[in-house]
Amino acid sequence: MAASSSTSSSRRADNGLGGGGGQQQQQQTAGSRRRKGPGALATAYLVLYNVVMTAGWLVIAVGLVRAYIAKGSYHNLYYSIEKPLKFFQTGALLEILHCAIGIVPSSVVLTAFQVMSRVFLTWAVTHSVKEVQTEDSVLLFVVAWTVTEIIRYSFYTFSLLNHLPYLIKWARYTLFIVLYPMGVSGELLTIYAALPFVRQSGLYSISLPNKYNFSFDYYTFLILTMISYIPSKYITLLNPSTLEIQVYLKAIYNVCKSLCKIPT
Repeated sequence: MAASSSTSSSRRADNGLGGGGGQQQQQQTAGSRRRKGPGALATAYLVLYNVVMTAGWLVIAVGLVRAYIAKGSYHNLYYSIEKPLKFFQTGALLEILHCAIGIVPSSVVLTAFQVMSRVFLTWAVTHSVKEVQTEDSVLLFVVAWTVTEIIRYSFYTFSLLNHLPYLIKWARYTLFIVLYPMGVSGELLTIYAALPFVRQSGLYSISLPNKYNFSFDYYTFLILTMISYIPSKYITLLNPSTLEIQVYLKAIYNVCKSLCKIPT
């Protein structure tokens, strides 16, 4: 699950740390500058980018629904949306550039990790290991990605236009609680399903001897990826600057406050 607009889910919050008078004033001025949004040209570009990405993931959603109605089954639906999925998921690489050039105030590292993990699964696993394309786990993460991205890019678009409907805001800060673990589960199960085929074919592996004196075992790499998957995903999700977590924790606090009557 990656950020792509000026209201990215991983934007940094100001700590409000101050020093002496002059230093504090400089920090406040710097903080004010950091909070400024992108310029008019950058905003127009980001709106266009997010509109295109929203439309793209809507195409994927419609493709899934149409294929399901035509087949009467949820099996093997991947082939009906394979091309647009590859295109628009790869298009998310631009989000890393947005952060790098500063038109989106998000962490380049976090954004790169989130985007590249999906691009890796799309191309290095699902595309490369044809045998897993019929697995139900593929549909699991595709559905999770599709719903997540339609909501996310819509949220960014309307936020940039300063007109955010309540329904989209609610969906953005609520449905991720279900969609995030759903997507991670599908991704892990798909990698697991690919393991025997990778081991049998030696896909992307480099064995010794060779002129570079270098070896690489893709099978082992996938196992290590699985081992690190859940910790890395949830460390990213539970980053204190993640907007969804801020809202979720606030909601939990409000519930506890109402039940236990916590004094304010």
